[in-house]
Amino acid sequence: MAILKSRININDATSKSNREDMLVLLEELEKNLEKSRFQGKEKHIDRARKKNKLLARERIELILDQDSPFLELLPLAGLENKGSFGAGGTSVSGIGLVQGKLCAINSNVGTRKGGSIDYPTMAKSLRMNEIALENQLPTINLVESGGANLPDQDKIFNHGGKSFKDITNRSKAGLTTISIVFGNATAGGAYVPGMSDFAIFQKQSAKVFLAGPPLVKMATNEESTDEELGGAEMHSKISGVSDYLAEDEHDAIRIARDIMCFVKSSNPHLIPEDFHEPMYDAEEILSVVPANITQPFDIRELITRIVDGSNFSEFKKEYGNTLITGWANIHGYPIGIIGNNGVIFSESANKGAQFIQLCNKNNIPILFIQNTTGYMVGKSYEEGGIIKNGAKLINAVSNSEVPHVTLMVGNSYGAGNYGMNGRSYNPRFLFTYPNAKIGVMGSKQLAGVMEIIQKAAAKKAGIEYDEEGGKMLRAMLIQEAESKATAWYSTSQLWDDGVIDPRETRNYMAFVMTIIYNQPIKGTVGYGVWRH
Repeated sequence: MAILKSRININDATSKSNREDMLVLLEELEKNLEKSRFQGKEKHIDRARKKNKLLARERIELILDQDSPFLELLPLAGLENKGSFGAGGTSVSGIGLVQGKLCAINSNVGTRKGGSIDYPTMAKSLRMNEIALENQLPTINLVESGGANLPDQDKIFNHGGKSFKDITNRSKAGLTTISIVFGNATAGGAYVPGMSDFAIFQKQSAKVFLAGPPLVKMATNEESTDEELGGAEMHSKISGVSDYLAEDEHDAIRIARDIMCFVKSSNPHLIPEDFHEPMYDAEEILSVVPANITQPFDIRELITRIVDGSNFSEFKKEYGNTLITGWANIHGYPIGIIGNNGVIFSESANKGAQFIQLCNKNNIPILFIQNTTGYMVGKSYEEGGIIKNGAKLINAVSNSEVPHVTLMVGNSYGAGNYGMNGRSYNPRFLFTYPNAKIGVMGSKQLAGVMEIIQKAAAKKAGIEYDEEGGKMLRAMLIQEAESKATAWYSTSQLWDDGVIDPRETRNYMAFVMTIIYNQPIKGTVGYGVWRH
């Protein structure tokens, strides 16, 4: 493959300005991530310490192999959701190595709202279930939860049922779920360990029951204690809900790690032997990618800073040049790359569709790097078939069976989001830069369209258009659209799996390639009908 050489001066005024602006956004990212690391008020943490309890992140550290990386996912779920428990909800989730095997790990933050499940936390759990199933990963649940947050019960009731179904579906698919119960797992939450393949209960701490003493008293007039209803020893010796009785938290984690020794795992599709780092420093990405998404940049400048040896075999370089396609390696793993250099024209869409077919025929995963305002509009482009050609790209993306990863680095608007494998097209993983914007269209375009519609409506009704009122409405629409287009809003809604520091792009992509290549890769042999 040819070395993709950078053509910009990272020391010029534009590059320096890009870097300064991006550093401001990265400060905001760090502040938001700090919120997600909050594990409860000091008094709740002190109470846990007095009971010799570990915190959620400490449990993850102990379950993982020594020096294992941990890919934390969805850390900012619920960040901007009104009435939620805050960034990350009441769980910490991600992927790491346990006994040398890749595992999905979920740890309840029992010291934050008692580990109760609000809507973003439930949505995070369901997304982790998808990730575990798609990537054929065993799951370890570190359980300490008071169950559903009652004010959110109408939102999470059906989702809760789906989460239990997911456990059984994974079991049927041969994917093991291990649940360690360190404290409460009550009401519907009792089904998490109850439906797992392996359940480990901590002595004198685990409390697992469908109804606690007060509710049992109300329902049956029976007097009972927590221990009698759902204690670890009762479930280990009498009910059989527990498979292992652990002496303490460390013993419980030891048992889970012992179980992982004989849990089957996927056979890696490929184990790279050697690779070269990019020719350019990852630090330069802050100078290359503009914080201001209205400022264009060549997506090749990013590609050359994340792929092995900066080597990139570009496909159809002279054709449809607002879409860059080609092959490269990341940490030795082959990957196809589709990146935007602006709006998508018919030629670009056709090129992308052909490239996706080639990746499928050769069993190569695809990385989509999004920075587009969408498909080109206008009379000549409609006559030229932008709809049918754009549909080809969406068809190819929809029916492609090789794994997809999506990276949003700037604009992600309209059907361009779909053609570039947005969240609704189920990429294995989707990450966002802090400068990225997402929506049906840009805020100014949205406000302008609404103004045109209102002026036309006023003219049709035979009344004078209120210019002053229109200006106020326009400003309000722009502000509203801007607030809901940010990376912070989209990650809060779980439209991505995390907002990342651009300098860490290669590391993230290397980890997800390791996960993706941990099972056989097979592309589709055919596609549905599309108009040529």
